[in-house]
Amino acid sequence: MFDLATATPDCADGGVWLACIDCGQRLAPFDIPVYRCPDCDGLLEARYEQYPTFEEFSGRGVWRYDAALPFESGVSLPEGDTPLHEVPRLESDLDVRSLRVKHEGMNPTGSFKDRGMTLGVRVAEELDVSRLACASTGNTSAALAAYGGRAGLETLVLLPAGKVAAGKVAQAALHGARILEVDGNFDACLDIVSDLAERGEAYLLNSLNPFRLEGQKTIGFEILEAFRDDYGRFPDRIVLPVGNAGNTAALYKAFRELVQSGALAEEEVPMLTGVQAEGAAPMVEAIEEGWDDTERWESVETRATAIRIGNPVNAPKAIPGIRATGGTAVAVSDAEITDAQRSLAAEGVGVEPASAASVAGLRKLRDEGVIESEEDVVCLTTGHLLKDPDAAAAAGSEPEPVPNGTEAVLDHLSG
Repeated sequence: MFDLATATPDCADGGVWLACIDCGQRLAPFDIPVYRCPDCDGLLEARYEQYPTFEEFSGRGVWRYDAALPFESGVSLPEGDTPLHEVPRLESDLDVRSLRVKHEGMNPTGSFKDRGMTLGVRVAEELDVSRLACASTGNTSAALAAYGGRAGLETLVLLPAGKVAAGKVAQAALHGARILEVDGNFDACLDIVSDLAERGEAYLLNSLNPFRLEGQKTIGFEILEAFRDDYGRFPDRIVLPVGNAGNTAALYKAFRELVQSGALAEEEVPMLTGVQAEGAAPMVEAIEEGWDDTERWESVETRATAIRIGNPVNAPKAIPGIRATGGTAVAVSDAEITDAQRSLAAEGVGVEPASAASVAGLRKLRDEGVIESEEDVVCLTTGHLLKDPDAAAAAGSEPEPVPNGTEAVLDHLSG
């Protein structure tokens, strides 16, 4: 269930190689850019000769986990070391043993994507490519532009026209990306970028790239370490938003590697629980129907723009993770997401709508009795409030006009 193949193939490069999760084909990682298995078109996953224990982690940020990564360092802003917030009122309201919020919005460009980009851009340098590209609902474009710019590489981002929050477009623009707005949704953008990558026109840095997920798996390492340090145990469950399902796949891989090394017992692996918006929930559909992959939703809509995705490319990696850990998946309404966004803000944790889906999902599953009161739960929030200021303003209180003067202000407050 939690095994990883560790026998070193002839194509190993410094103890790392790529393996197809479907047919087992093994590939050299840094000869040429490769994103899918050339034999069966399956997804690829990075594998290593040895897997780490907690004792091998030292330093700060994502690169403190270099024992679990293919390189010792890379282009860094720096990223990682995000807070694991206490939220006592939410914890009491939801009636769980403990509740912590892992706020990935505190990364340099305001989302978890920075973890994947520090590793992905390092691989791009190893491959000696000159142009980086991604499709994006916003956060990936911001991170790619920042890290690609830092590395001095050309960056190209394809966005669904009119469907990306202004704050995210502004980030990509200021960091110097070339932005193309496509008359189509995110999945159409990813189709085009994937085609460009296959033609050798750009190096793809969406989460279809297996090395993106290597950076993102450090979220799982951080959660386990911090929770253990605070409570002397590991969390029972991690609840997270699902768009392309990269984080679900990445956390599952982190836990499998720790099990492989003996650092984590199988019974200590947290249950992975995915949350999607009702208007974009192909993963939930697959879990409920017992499928091994999703069926593409051609039409998706939700105010949680970061997870407005109808064809999650990492579903074949994520679905086994949810099932193997005893987790589940649930869809929530936009109204429930907004309510959760307000609840987090009341605790001082400001997140964009997609991030709040994790708390909305926790609330729904507690109401249904799926999550039990004695559980230790971590909710992952993936992007900062200022990523989507329009949504934040709509969810918040309205400004109140007052006349100019202290007495007028006091009169207004007392009225």
